[in-house]
Amino acid sequence: MRQISADALDDIARGAAVLGTGGGGDPYIGKLMAQGTLRRCGDVNLLDPMELADDDLVVPSAMMGAPTVMVEKIPRGEEIVTAFKALQTYLGQPVRATMSCEAGGLNSTTPFTVAAELGIPLVDGDMMGRAFPELQMCTPTLYGVTATPMAIADEKGNSAVINTVNNRWTETLARTLTIDMGCSAMIAIYPMTGKQVKETCVLNTISLLERIGKTIRESRERHADPVDAVRQATNGYLIWRGKVGDVQRRTETGFARGEAVIAGVDEFDGQSLRIAFQNEFLVAQTDNDVLATTPDLITILDDETGEPITTEGLRYGFRVSVLSMAGDPRWRTPAGLAVVGPGYFGYDIPYVPIEQRSGPTSQNR
Repeated sequence: MRQISADALDDIARGAAVLGTGGGGDPYIGKLMAQGTLRRCGDVNLLDPMELADDDLVVPSAMMGAPTVMVEKIPRGEEIVTAFKALQTYLGQPVRATMSCEAGGLNSTTPFTVAAELGIPLVDGDMMGRAFPELQMCTPTLYGVTATPMAIADEKGNSAVINTVNNRWTETLARTLTIDMGCSAMIAIYPMTGKQVKETCVLNTISLLERIGKTIRESRERHADPVDAVRQATNGYLIWRGKVGDVQRRTETGFARGEAVIAGVDEFDGQSLRIAFQNEFLVAQTDNDVLATTPDLITILDDETGEPITTEGLRYGFRVSVLSMAGDPRWRTPAGLAVVGPGYFGYDIPYVPIEQRSGPTSQNR
């Protein structure tokens, strides 16, 4: 166990946005919320997953909804604690620790607010190893762990606890509630034992986010190439460099959906890349080739600063680099691809691992 201070959240939030593949909520908003709570309540203890007892109760916490809504509908900070307390009361037993649902923007830092406010540790892990748009898209689902009971709360003070027959129904019912709550809400979900966390979740995620964020910061301080530093830190592949020519974005059924078009420069000159997204970047393809698909990560970085750019932050004229990196191996299995592969999102594209699509030369572009 080690302590995380408010200042450390700068690196964690930046790293979270890299692995968030454009989604998971605005990292700046999440960071400010968490930093304010830590400065008021004290540092948060980051708990190594292996320190959990098998019967410890762990409850992950997160934001649910369309990231575009967060630009104007900024959380007050109380909603997530309300949801967490509601679920703890329903379960009738104390919660040992909380955890991030995903490695993404706001959702990697939001649990720090819960941990600091309630004085409990935060487990160094998450349930995706990246960000995905739907609640059943978590590694515990692959092991039969249920997402419910879950609690949901909004900024008005409304809250609810729901139970469902499976995790896909959790997504359906919770999404309906989220839309009624203004397309964003806070949730406490997937109550698990310590044994389940260790066996089914992605471990040591927060430490990885901190390392990635630190890599970007330090590369800029050394006047080195931050994009290449991220590529190396994530074992990623540079699949595109160019200028954003168009972004079509809409908030629909509780998601931010759309497509970005990036005109190529340098070795990509004369071509255009289209990146489709549903909260997160899902498919990157030119007119002739598919360059990367979910469940591998597609991340857009500012070409000069290396700062990750979210789906709601992407704008015409931005000069960007696009990286792709391997996802958690469990997402590459037939069971994982059925939940998060291209086919689930409606793309008639076979999944091919990024290392096979890009080949060894792409790492050195």
